[in-house]
Amino acid sequence: MRDEDFELFIDEFGEATSRTDVPMEAIQKWRGKLPDQLLKYWQAEGWCGYANGLFWTVNPDDYEDLVDEWLADTPLEQLDSFHAIARTAFGCLYLWGEKTGDSVTVACSINSIIAFSSNLKQEMDDPDFDARVFFSNKSPDHCDLKDESGQPLFERALAKLGPLEPDELYGFEPALVLGGKMRLENLTKLNLDVHLTILRQLASPTLPFSHVDLDNLLNS
Repeated sequence: MRDEDFELFIDEFGEATSRTDVPMEAIQKWRGKLPDQLLKYWQAEGWCGYANGLFWTVNPDDYEDLVDEWLADTPLEQLDSFHAIARTAFGCLYLWGEKTGDSVTVACSINSIIAFSSNLKQEMDDPDFDARVFFSNKSPDHCDLKDESGQPLFERALAKLGPLEPDELYGFEPALVLGGKMRLENLTKLNLDVHLTILRQLASPTLPFSHVDLDNLLNS
């Protein structure tokens, strides 16, 4: 039976439009590293795409290399061990820290890492509660991107390019970091792993804090 927080998530996104069952080996591997509540969601729901691929829950193993690449040479490497637990149609990766929980988001399309310093300063008191809140706080608007005129892109990209497979995303060509424009006509369907690897190679991501801030976090 679903809890209230996941019901709120389903109210926003609808039932899964794509599903992969989670093997018991994966549950056992991640027990102790990710919240038990998240593992319960995996068992009950699977790894899924929602709202025709706008939001996906994912197998962290499939994203470990990408997470390592995007966090390489950043202060975050020293703070926690991070794992991707979800992503959007545009390649925004939601990371879960083993100690700090929902504290880092990698917005790959705009070459930015968003770190929540208040979460990074302390370890989680209740990981299961935080996992429930992670889902109940999500909305389709939060996961979409807007074009240069402020208009949402996902539904138009879906109509133009068709639905995504679990290993695909909608990416901009040319990439925004190379001066590309955030326009529907510049979106194309791409392999997620290849595209996000290339984006990381093009430039280092922007961070909300410096190495001085890191020292303050480590010593707080």
